[in-house]
Amino acid sequence: MSTEPLVTVENLGRIYDVSKPWLNRVVERAPIQLLTAAAGVTFSIARTETFALVGESGSGKSTVAKMVVGLVPPSSGEVTIDGISMTHRRRSSERERLRRRIQMIFQAPYASLNPRWRVENIIAEPLRAFSVAQNADEQHKRVGELLRLVGLDPADGVKYPHEFSGGQRQRIAIARALSAQPEFIVCDEPTSALDVSVQAQILNLMRDLQRQFGLTYLFISHNLAVVRHMATRIGVMYLGRLVEVSPARELFRAPRHPYTRMLLDAVPDLDLTERGRKAVEGEIPNPITPPPGCAFHPRCPYAFERCRVERPVLLPSAPASVACHAVEEGRIKPGAGVLEGAVTP
Repeated sequence: MSTEPLVTVENLGRIYDVSKPWLNRVVERAPIQLLTAAAGVTFSIARTETFALVGESGSGKSTVAKMVVGLVPPSSGEVTIDGISMTHRRRSSERERLRRRIQMIFQAPYASLNPRWRVENIIAEPLRAFSVAQNADEQHKRVGELLRLVGLDPADGVKYPHEFSGGQRQRIAIARALSAQPEFIVCDEPTSALDVSVQAQILNLMRDLQRQFGLTYLFISHNLAVVRHMATRIGVMYLGRLVEVSPARELFRAPRHPYTRMLLDAVPDLDLTERGRKAVEGEIPNPITPPPGCAFHPRCPYAFERCRVERPVLLPSAPASVACHAVEEGRIKPGAGVLEGAVTP
């Protein structure tokens, strides 16, 4: 098996023009407004690994996920999957063949399933699109196998999505993703719309499937408990940029970036360790008019003058990479994490 990463993301960025229509701008003399959803995002994902992106809502996680699979074209940077560029403008036969090996599981299972189609047709669509099944009998058999694989009955194939619970609908979405026999799956908040008990079932199912088929995951979530259960490595995003990339065990044991620490400090103390907890303070700034220097400095207790004028870059600080002036200058030492010893990647 190749030791090269399956997925490589380099300096990925996305800028949206959110200006008013041209005539309104002329009449009101309003300026052009640009929203930077992601900037300079760089990471790689090894084969059979789960790389998680975490951060508050509005940090750019889902935008990055959509750019990786080609649903949103990047404004800058490049995505390479198994040596094939996903961002080159020219269509290529290699890239077309690669698309079968990439699938996505969305946040809201009911919204991502066609309500007018029976489950059998929903799961069979990738089989037809990528010519995985040779005929109708083989297609029907394969759909039944996939339903069993995700814990449903083959007889459920004649039902419609509204006849299932939220957890069952997400199982159907997982079966659809698996039908094309992919190698790489992007999971965009796949459990955030589900009850906690159902979340655990879906996460365990996804881990079992990963071991069984050798899948590689890009996992998007704002829930640190979910990330702790799933991730091998974690990238923490803030206002469209990565601020820390670290092995999961190390991040929860000794977080380095002040934003990562703030997120971990807000985790409820379920183990009754009597360690003090602190709610996340402030809100993510407006991405149209971000603060100068480090975007996190208005909320950071360690901010000093350099943070207000100079944007930090992601620097290696073994075993993690951190974008923080205070860490770079030794003002912040690695500290004990709130979930130490609880990671099972």
